[in-house]
Amino acid sequence: MDEFERLFRDYTPVVYRFLLSLCGDAGLAEELTDETFYQAYLHIGRFRGECKIETWLCRIAKNALYKEQKRAKRTAAGAEPDETAATEDPFAAIHDKSQALEIHRHLHSLSEPYREVFMLRVFGELTFREIADICGRTESWAKVTFYRAKNKLIESMEGRHEN
Repeated sequence: MDEFERLFRDYTPVVYRFLLSLCGDAGLAEELTDETFYQAYLHIGRFRGECKIETWLCRIAKNALYKEQKRAKRTAAGAEPDETAATEDPFAAIHDKSQALEIHRHLHSLSEPYREVFMLRVFGELTFREIADICGRTESWAKVTFYRAKNKLIESMEGRHEN
């Protein structure tokens, strides 16, 4: 088996879950996973081995997502994103759908990098080390940012219920 075929087979699920955690759209995540491996194939010579291969692939995936978001923003010219685009609900275990929607609303209101780190950790199921590598920061930064994001989310939800 070709080395790149093995790379594709082994890391496609990781890249897909990562993208799904960022965009919440299964179709877009699948499309961007394909784009990620296409770009990786074109630029495999640039991989210097200074990080894990999955970190490099997730960085390519993140750039592909940002590029797609910029393209969509230009073509939509200010149109609101489709809230029904997410086909998989990461809160499937929560029986109360309104509670899940409320959590997503509060999560959406978090500023960066808190929202991204929280989503990578909770939905992407990445380790703090992997998050740090993707964001180009330290593992301690990832831990502190996740802790602060969690607290901001709790405060936001508690503040909402008091009103």
